[in-house]
Amino acid sequence: MKKNMGTVDKILRILVAAIVVVLYFTKVIEGTLAIVLLAFAAIFVVTSFISFCPLYTLIGLNTGKKE
Repeated sequence: MKKNMGTVDKILRILVAAIVVVLYFTKVIEGTLAIVLLAFAAIFVVTSFISFCPLYTLIGLNTGKKE
């Protein structure tokens, strides 16, 4: 598994995930929308920590440093 995410991309994903969690706990988002957004937030956090996004591989995108 080759890393395909840059630092800025990882930071943005973690920020988005944090915003979704805050919106959920402040009851701004609820129900099915909250569950879907929390699932995406969890995926964002996991992909940020492993620096690999499977979707980027499918579309040929690489936001990391050039080797």
